[in-house]
Amino acid sequence: MPKGSNQKLKLYRLAQIMLENTDDDHYITMPEIMSALEAYEVTADRRTIYADLKDLEALGIEVEGEPVGGGYRYHVVERPFELPELKLLVDAIQSSKFITERKTNALIRKLEKLVSKYEAMKLQRQVYVSGRIKTMNESIYYTVDTIHNAISENRKIRFQYFQWNVKKEMELRHDGAYYHISPWGLSWDAENYYLIGYDSEAGKIKHYRVDKMLRLQMSDEKREGKEHFKKLDMADYAKKSFGMFGGREEKVKLLVENTLAGVIIDRFGKDIMLIPSDEEHFTVNVDVHVSTQFFGWIISLGERVKILGPEEVVAQMKEEIQRLARQYS
Repeated sequence: MPKGSNQKLKLYRLAQIMLENTDDDHYITMPEIMSALEAYEVTADRRTIYADLKDLEALGIEVEGEPVGGGYRYHVVERPFELPELKLLVDAIQSSKFITERKTNALIRKLEKLVSKYEAMKLQRQVYVSGRIKTMNESIYYTVDTIHNAISENRKIRFQYFQWNVKKEMELRHDGAYYHISPWGLSWDAENYYLIGYDSEAGKIKHYRVDKMLRLQMSDEKREGKEHFKKLDMADYAKKSFGMFGGREEKVKLLVENTLAGVIIDRFGKDIMLIPSDEEHFTVNVDVHVSTQFFGWIISLGERVKILGPEEVVAQMKEEIQRLARQYS
């Protein structure tokens, strides 16, 4: 029998056909495989295709055949990702404010290629459930990559930083002056990506929204602030900062209703000590960055949480309440 045409592409096309058209619930027969290969202008006989299906295992694609009627049907039995795992990744991408709408759709289309066309439809349906606000800064992916490279090469970065004005226009902060920061890590908090770095001029650790950085470049200068970051637990830093707003770090004592035990544990972790106060309340000491966002969090929990100390923080809480009362009087 004459050798089929486009033989160099046969194994690649066979892998493509099996991955796109089969899964645990969808199978393909040998005549269907041959027909699909012909659509790609690849011709082959059954005998060589049987051998090729076995060869796919060398590419990490395991194909299983099972008898049906007078022949066999085939499907891919294992993939790098299961459908529930990909759904989880799709949800994470959609809920991430720092990923633009265009990039969200592009990433999901790439994830769809990891499953059959039938399972891909289940991922596509999820694209439309999200009406969440997304960043408009398309360069964020290159920004993140540059930050990681700067960290690995122990170098500073420089960038401009912007905010939105009432005209919905980008407005450069510090009159467009460049920020010179030593990057030490990235944190994902409240659906946003933050750079955590050392500001040598201010002599302290600061954080910046990555999607609000512009014209970021790697500097030739070596990073500074290593001694500060030796003492810093990145996860702990994010936990103490409400909405990643800075503030003076304080150990604050709270009186909390028992029903909010889960809320406190979710926020501060299981390592904190909940000390019974009475039958309905407990006290807890937590490290926080005292800010208006922290006070807002306390207010949102209503009468079920009260700040007991230190006195300075209690006084600040009272001032914030009075300010709100004046604002709405």
